[in-house]
Amino acid sequence: MRIYICLIATALVCACAPLIQPSAPSETTLPFFGSGYPSDGDPCRRLGESAETIDYLDHTAVLVGCPVNLSTLDEFALNTGATEVFRQDGFVVYSVPTGQ
Repeated sequence: MRIYICLIATALVCACAPLIQPSAPSETTLPFFGSGYPSDGDPCRRLGESAETIDYLDHTAVLVGCPVNLSTLDEFALNTGATEVFRQDGFVVYSVPTGQ
């Protein structure tokens, strides 16, 4: 009886697994840092300097990467004044003005 319960539980977990999508692809060369933007735990994160980002960095804005499948991308851009600068590895990279 226990074996059947374990098999059923395993089947249910496996059947639901494709429905769970990670918030971001696991492999990217983008230099993410921090634990969320604009607040800790948010799915978007700040980006540092790299070959991919160097042309978009300046003292008037920060670069932020958000998962391309984030349902609130339009809301994020509207609320932060962000401008999309490029897409790479499943992320949308925004330039967000700092207000300076």
